Amino acid sequence: MTRSAPFAALAALLLAGCASVPHVSPQLTQATPTTIGLDAAARAQVSDTWWTAFGDPQLDRLIAMGVAGNPDLAGALARVRAAQATIGARRADTLPQIAASAKAPRQRYPENYILPPPLGGSTFWVPQIEATLDWDLDLFGRNKAALAQARSNAAATALDAEAARLTLTTAIAQTYVGLAHAERQIAVADGFVQTRGQALSLVETRVKSQLANNIDLQQAQTLLAEAQQAKTRAVEQRDTIVHALAALVGRGPDFYGQITAPTLAFDSPPVVPDVLPADLLGRRPDLLAGQARIDAAMAGRQIAKAEFLPNISIQALAGTLALGLGNAFKPGSTEFGVGPAIHLPIFEGGRLKANYIGATAGIDEAIASYDGAVVKSVRDAADAITHVGAADRDLADQARIVGGLRETVRLNQVRLDTGLGSKLDTIDSGFRLLEAEQALVTLQAQAFTRRIQLIAALGGGFDPNAPRVAATSAVDPQS
Repeated sequence: MTRSAPFAALAALLLAGCASVPHVSPQLTQATPTTIGLDAAARAQVSDTWWTAFGDPQLDRLIAMGVAGNPDLAGALARVRAAQATIGARRADTLPQIAASAKAPRQRYPENYILPPPLGGSTFWVPQIEATLDWDLDLFGRNKAALAQARSNAAATALDAEAARLTLTTAIAQTYVGLAHAERQIAVADGFVQTRGQALSLVETRVKSQLANNIDLQQAQTLLAEAQQAKTRAVEQRDTIVHALAALVGRGPDFYGQITAPTLAFDSPPVVPDVLPADLLGRRPDLLAGQARIDAAMAGRQIAKAEFLPNISIQALAGTLALGLGNAFKPGSTEFGVGPAIHLPIFEGGRLKANYIGATAGIDEAIASYDGAVVKSVRDAADAITHVGAADRDLADQARIVGGLRETVRLNQVRLDTGLGSKLDTIDSGFRLLEAEQALVTLQAQAFTRRIQLIAALGGGFDPNAPRVAATSAVDPQS
């Protein structure tokens, strides 16, 4: 037998392994800015601390506390650390594995075994000390693909944490706007209670003077009760929103008293982008996480393909083996060995083909999930831009209504002071003004909320090239 015969046999084994890989490919293509019609020239800038534009230090403090103490975000960061640990485990598979072991069993050898009497039939201590080397050469890239898959999964998990951070910050901001809205509604309700109390006093006076009847009195009492009920509901809403804010930042009842009335400038909402940016797909962490999962699925397909091919490794051992403890370290007790080891699947009942087809389908599944998220994100951003514009126009219209009613109230007061008008006319116009102001506060809060929704739809100022420290504190710098 010639020296080249083993290598020829090895080559034949390799070819046999390669020949059985199924010819299947992914059927879906990944969405791109061009395929979904984004304008390449459109750009939009959002600060990574966008909430500071709202001009309320308490909001800044609450968001900082939420990022530091929210349990859901803490769980997401724990998943990042676990995913990073997986990278280390997969990298270890690409390196030589060295282990050492020692044992010394007391063993009786039978007479009819490989050792003849008097050794056969005797009992000895059998010390064995050895070091082993096992190095998978990874000639076909299975371990490298597994490492790439772990890295992509870790990247996706880190981006999930960034998406959770964005969800948390926008939830705190929207809840805080709700708190400001409730505080303003309480103030408006106080105005209602005061004005309708004055109206009731006037009706009671008119009833005593027989200028009004009990129906008028009952109506005035009902209107006052409605105003008091509106205040009660606004106070309840404010209190439940305080509870929600405390929960979002990871606190309980001890924190309720520390949340004071917001100082948001409702009359001057911050400026936000009014275009759908071309880089939308690269600025949303949830979409980037979807991209990373596509990469992980592709690496999984490479792993499944490598399973068809031989696994070649170098194995070695060195140590001592002896009969009797006193012989353990004598020169004649040494043992060693080194050589290649090859494993090649021959018949596995179609399992490897099924795994490969499944891994290919996994790529299509990841692409479909990503494409669906892309379409939804584009619609969310477009809708948010539309909603911001509509809210601003609606707010401007309502501001004109309030301005007109304020002028009406002023003129009615002038007429009353000059004896040309009645107190009821003044009170009635005051009712309508207070109702309009209540609607104005609601629209102001809505204008802020729409801006927060747009910021979230645009990715909240996330920069994939400058990830947050808290989300990547456990990232392996070599990964």
